Amino acid sequence: MTTESKGFIIWFTGLSGAGKTTIARILEDRILASGRNVESLDGDVVRTNLSKGLGFSKQDRDTNVRRIGFVAHLLERNGVAVICSAISPYKMTRDEIREMVGHGFIEVFADCPLDVCATRDGKVEMYAKARSGELKEFTGVSDPYEPPTNPDVHLITNGEAPEESAQHILAHLVERGFLSESVLRQPVSR
Repeated sequence: MTTESKGFIIWFTGLSGAGKTTIARILEDRILASGRNVESLDGDVVRTNLSKGLGFSKQDRDTNVRRIGFVAHLLERNGVAVICSAISPYKMTRDEIREMVGHGFIEVFADCPLDVCATRDGKVEMYAKARSGELKEFTGVSDPYEPPTNPDVHLITNGEAPEESAQHILAHLVERGFLSESVLRQPVSR
């Protein structure tokens, strides 16, 4: 099996509102257009289905991330390109997933200042509630976020358009041999 036909996992991490889901949707379209099978595992969707009933304690967050990682690994080892967009705030748990997956794990840090994240569509009310104490255990406000120290791709999402961020990730995938260069020349559809 060539590297281009092997599965891989793009693992987004970053604060709520950093742009993970937006960039993931662009990537999904571009990877699908390249002829690859692709699945997206969004943290909010997984929480509603696979991890229903979990809260936001450290233990529950770790359980949620491990579940996402397990499903992603099953797909990846069967040749699927998997995009995971979950806050995944704790370095140790992300490192566990990297260890389980190995070479096919690509950690992408969607880096955006908290004050910018708090102004993004759909996030203003959540951050206001978190800052007032109404929402407990909110990552970046009342619960810690441990940024990656050496991500495979580091995006500054408040400094570039989501399409540019997606292009950086695609270039990394080409460099690692997971996708052919033709994916870089596809027109952006969003």
